[in-house]
Amino acid sequence: MATATLTEQRTDTVSTGGRPRRSGRATLRPNVIGGVLSIVWLALVIIPVYWIVITSFKSQNVYYATNPLVPDAPTIENYSLVIASDFPRYFLNSVIVTVGAVVPGVLVSFVAAYAIVRSGTRVLRFINSLFLMGLAIPLQATVIPVYLLIIKLGLYDTLAAIALPSIAFSIPLAVLVLSNFIRDVPKELFESMRVDGASEWGTLWHLAFPLTRPALVTVTIYSALGIWNGFLLPLILTQSPDKRVLPLALWSFQGQYSVNVPAVLASVVLTTLPILVLYVIGRRQLLSGLTAGFSK
Repeated sequence: MATATLTEQRTDTVSTGGRPRRSGRATLRPNVIGGVLSIVWLALVIIPVYWIVITSFKSQNVYYATNPLVPDAPTIENYSLVIASDFPRYFLNSVIVTVGAVVPGVLVSFVAAYAIVRSGTRVLRFINSLFLMGLAIPLQATVIPVYLLIIKLGLYDTLAAIALPSIAFSIPLAVLVLSNFIRDVPKELFESMRVDGASEWGTLWHLAFPLTRPALVTVTIYSALGIWNGFLLPLILTQSPDKRVLPLALWSFQGQYSVNVPAVLASVVLTTLPILVLYVIGRRQLLSGLTAGFSK
């Protein structure tokens, strides 16, 4: 038995070039530092959200008398107070501005991206350069010109005054994402549509539109997030209480309930719920659009 074992060991050593053969299972070394940093990052994200949610269900007296991170005596009086303070009007204004800016912005960006990719003329390449230059111009640098244009158009203190500039600022990034996505569509598909006698508009809506749906969802969600959370344009271009959107209303709630922290956080929760629902519905298309749109 000992001789056979020694012979097997020698055979294994020779077959592996003089080195002892290791077992088939590789030893996995745990990444302790990465695990600790992941837990710390998760805590930094989860703890503020947890504090906002549990505090919104506390009364004002309980909030100052108990531990901020311990839930105690939940109540919905804060939500009732926020809803009774014209919150539905502010919510409706935000919906009108967001939908009124996102829908035309995405449609214009989609048509422009298709024309830029499919045509390739010098004029459209110049227009594409203008769109890319729009990414380098911050919103704060255009506040005064936008304010003067809105006054000249007679749109000051209206919801259209917020929606129109929001469309302009959402187009550059949307064109960039959609044009990169349309370039990934095989040219043979466009040529086959052309052979079948389809027009450019038919190819646009029956071929490019279905194939670029993930990118369309991506730019829609991204644009909606920016417009829904926008604060500077509503602050500069509106002044009437009935024209306030949710971010501006949160600022006014903070002044009105400067001591009642749970009421302010209840309004924050109500403001965040539509965005959370929108993300849950379109999260797969969002990730697909972000990865496929910049695949090259």
